[in-house]
Amino acid sequence: MTTFDARPQAATTGDGPPAWLASILLDGRTSPCDAVFAFHEFAMFEPACVSTARHFVDRTLTSWGGERVAFDAQLVVSELVTNAMRHAGGAAQLRLLAHGPEVACVVSDYSRAAPVATVPDIFAEFGRGLRLVEALSVAWGWLAPVGPRKLVWAVLAA
Repeated sequence: MTTFDARPQAATTGDGPPAWLASILLDGRTSPCDAVFAFHEFAMFEPACVSTARHFVDRTLTSWGGERVAFDAQLVVSELVTNAMRHAGGAAQLRLLAHGPEVACVVSDYSRAAPVATVPDIFAEFGRGLRLVEALSVAWGWLAPVGPRKLVWAVLAA
């Protein structure tokens, strides 16, 4: 079962996001390939918002020429949005960024608690989402900048 823990090291692989992503997320730098999808206040808990997020990923990455990574990115976004809905007060925003051969999926939610990837019991119905994110991405983790939200990010090789 995916649970949340306040330990910063619990969800971070490596030393945080790549420098290019950190400069965008923390320093407010811009990127030529940057697309944002804001979840509506009442839709952030609706199961349909996961499907809407997947369609946004597909359309955006196709327009950027990233068809090769679109399916993996859709799976990653599905897991991140679902976790935000289940454990973090809802999904606030989905952001896609591309930089060279990498694509980043960033989901902001309404909690500052760290996501924790656990080893699920073989018969468990839940708890494999963050392991899937880990398997599909070159790096993933979370940031808690100033404010009530956190950002859960995953970088995929395009």
